[in-house]
Formats: sequence, C-alpha cells, structure tokens
Amino acid sequence: MNKLIFVTILWAFSFSLIGEFLSGKLDSYFSVFTRVALASLVFLPFTRFKGVPTRLKLAVMGIGALQIGAMYLFYYNSFLYLSVPEVALFTIFTPFYVTLVYDAFEKKFRSLYLISVGVAVLGAFVIKYGGINEGFLKGFLLVQGANICFGFGQSAYKILLERNRVEQKGIFGYFHFGAFFVTLVAFLLFGNFSKITPSTTQIFVLLWLGVMASGLGYYLWNKGATEVDSGVLAIMNNALIPAAIIVNLIFWQKDADVLRLVAGGVILYASLLIHKRIIKFYESRAVSAKI
Repeated sequence: MNKLIFVTILWAFSFSLIGEFLSGKLDSYFSVFTRVALASLVFLPFTRFKGVPTRLKLAVMGIGALQIGAMYLFYYNSFLYLSVPEVALFTIFTPFYVTLVYDAFEKKFRSLYLISVGVAVLGAFVIKYGGINEGFLKGFLLVQGANICFGFGQSAYKILLERNRVEQKGIFGYFHFGAFFVTLVAFLLFGNFSKITPSTTQIFVLLWLGVMASGLGYYLWNKGATEVDSGVLAIMNNALIPAAIIVNLIFWQKDADVLRLVAGGVILYASLLIHKRIIKFYESRAVSAKI
C-alpha cells in the first residue's frame, strides 16, 4: 500500500509537467519514446537475460507494450484537446476497465456495470457541459484509450505474477523493453521531426518523467499492485485524480470552472461508489450460490 501512495504523489506532478512544458511544444511521439527509452536504461543493469523463460519474457514485454507503450501514445495526444484537470478527471474510468478485464479472464459479463459507467459518463458531461465539440470528444476518447491500456496492463501483470512466482526486479526491464519497441515504431512512423529539439527545461522534465515517473514509478506501482487486492488497487487508481488537480491549480494557478469541476468530480466519484456496491452485490450472489 505504501508503494502505491508514494507513486500517487510522484505521478501527481506528471499531468502538469506534460501539460505545461511538453504538450503542443514538443512532438508527443518523441516525448513518449524518450520517456520510455530512459526508463528502459534505468532497468537495463538489473535485467536477467539468462534463466528467465522466453514465454515469461514475451508476456512481460507484451504487458509493457500495452500498459505504457500504447497508453502513452493515447495519453500524450489527449493533452492537445483537453486541459490538465480534464485529463486527470477522465482517468477515473480506469477501475471500470480493471474489473472488466478480470471478468473477461473469468469469462463473465456483469450487466449492472453499465449503470456505474453511465453515471461516470454523466459526470464527464457535467464537466464539459456547453463545451462539447469534436476536439473534446477526441480528447475524451484518447483518455479512454489510455485508461483501457493501463487498466488491462495492471490486471494482466497482477495475474501473471500470481501464476509465476519470480523476483520482479530481474524481469521488469522487459516491461519497459516492450514499450520501447512500440513507441520507437510510432515515433518513426508518425513523429514530427521538426519538433524534436527540447529546451533545457524540457530536457529536465523528460529526465524526471523517464527516470522517476516511468522507471521507478511503474516498478513500484506494479509491484504494489501484486501486494493488494483489486479493490484497493481500484481506489488507488483514483487517488491520483484529486492530487493531480490540486497540483495543477496550486502550482500553475490555471483558470478553471472550479464549480463545474467539483460537481462533475462528485458525480464521477459517486459512480465509483456505485461500482463498488455492484461488485459487492455480485460477490454476495456468488457466495450464496456456493451455499
């Protein structure tokens, strides 16, 4: 639990750093690739290249390719259409995807989840009421793409480690290697090479994001995810939201419709509470069925 709390504080600054110093100023594909490349270098000395089954290596690489490789591609581009608080708030959907992925592995479909997801969508609508346009919808969908990748990756990593008892530090480099190849290909195909010269400030931001937020952050987060149950993991996913918004408002003092943000945020939080009640309902039914 302490690992998840530490990473939440660490990541709270990432939203603002990306929004203030990188988004629209530096090519997003270059930023993503640089961040992942730095994280890969951090774990390169600790990676076990011998004695690890090839199947396990490929599985960890696949999870990394999705959880941070593809996720970053969606996430960074969403800042082109949304404000920092909006990006932060719309990550509240991640726990829905975490539970849906677990259901997919168990070959279940829980229709009542549509209620909590519907309430969450209402919260998003309140936040942007009167300002919904093509750009907003693109940004919203990009964040959801990032949420799906992040939620799926967490669930898959947790399940993988539960089935393979291994020392995580020796294999976590493969997580970043998988993301490295995805972001490299994306950068070479879609990158804007006229916007890949970072300023001194941007270099320091990229170093922080790559070494600390990605390198150390994802290792501690995924390790922490294997030490708690899925309910705690869902809660900690959303603990990042108020922290990121507070950092953005305090340190950068951005103009924002605080009342609408609060109202929409309350509805989004209510959707999470409803979602948790629905999960308990299904769990109680499962217990009754066994009795």
